[in-house]
Amino acid sequence: MTDTGRPAQGRFTRRGLLKGAALMGCSVAAHPLTTAITFASAPGDARLVVIILRGGMDGLDVVRPVGDPGFAALRPAASPGLDLGGFYQLHPALSPLYPLWQAGQLGVVHATSTPYRDKRSHFDGQDLLEAGTGFDVDAPHVRDGWLNRMLQTTPGLRGETAYAVGSEELKILSGAAPFKSWSPDARLNLTAQAQLLLGEVYKDDPLFRGAADQAIQLAELGRFGGTAPREVALAEAMRKGGGRAGEALAAFAAARLYDEARIAAFSLPGWDTHRGQEGAITRSLGRLAETILVLKRGLGPVWDKTAVLAMTEFGRTARLNGTEGTDHGTGGAMLTAGGALRGGRVLGRWPGLGEADLYDRRDLMPTSDVRSYAAWVMRGLFGVERSAIETSIFPGLDLGEDPGLVL
Repeated sequence: MTDTGRPAQGRFTRRGLLKGAALMGCSVAAHPLTTAITFASAPGDARLVVIILRGGMDGLDVVRPVGDPGFAALRPAASPGLDLGGFYQLHPALSPLYPLWQAGQLGVVHATSTPYRDKRSHFDGQDLLEAGTGFDVDAPHVRDGWLNRMLQTTPGLRGETAYAVGSEELKILSGAAPFKSWSPDARLNLTAQAQLLLGEVYKDDPLFRGAADQAIQLAELGRFGGTAPREVALAEAMRKGGGRAGEALAAFAAARLYDEARIAAFSLPGWDTHRGQEGAITRSLGRLAETILVLKRGLGPVWDKTAVLAMTEFGRTARLNGTEGTDHGTGGAMLTAGGALRGGRVLGRWPGLGEADLYDRRDLMPTSDVRSYAAWVMRGLFGVERSAIETSIFPGLDLGEDPGLVL
């Protein structure tokens, strides 16, 4: 577990973990400096979960504008979806989430994007999405993420109880506000006697004492067998989720959010659909649906106070390529879920799919800035000041009018 943004003596380093592992005979299969899921605490009962969909999700396939005559010409083989009010249909792989739509707890923002344009690089697009910057800021040189800047600029928000879980870097909560790291691949088999010995070995060591304490906490979390509400929620979510990677992250997130955490972020890969669009996106959407349902099950009554935003770095090309896939595009879609949000709607101004309506005559034209929707959710949940949003959290953003996402 890594304590990021704190003095060196408080950090849980790999050296400390391996030193303890050698002494205790622990089996460790983790990199303690990973940040694929992050948490932060905040006053009040509202919860925010941000899921980064890495690879560029094809919004045109996820939420299909069947009411636009251009859609059938661009995607002639699209299978029937689930009705979202006439003009749009939901991809059938998201059918497990359809009851949430009917209950007003699932929504969509269509034809939206970050300010990133033209180069269509995953790395730059993801950096800009997580940094939350615009054209006027050199995103690759911005070292902190927009959730971390929210912690820095909003009174009452703090990251002391934050966590980072997974195997790939997540920039969105990196920055001066501190957070900790935890890997779901860690296997710390500590007996009660080993825990006592580990604590005794490091009790007078200012560098490794905190590491030893956190290793013990990590071992306890890995058991999933406690009786406290967060352990019960985690065990139940893990059992129903089947233990796959996305579900494991969601289960851990649910357990932390059920207790003291209020903000979480993690990423799901697999959205780069250059080949075999139908099969690839069907699998990814199935994983996303189960991940959201694991969150809902694990959060229990807390789900009604939760907002989930599933965001991607860019959309895909409007036309299929020669391998029945899609290439990197521009405009896409963001999915929203949770009892704290007003769902059952597709937000955003539809630009049309005629060739002249497409961006660069190839991509869905973005008609909104995805940062503004995230900003209004932050403002509605945590009371973040508009001036802080437009100048510090999302520099250069014009917040515009409230879309009414938060109940």
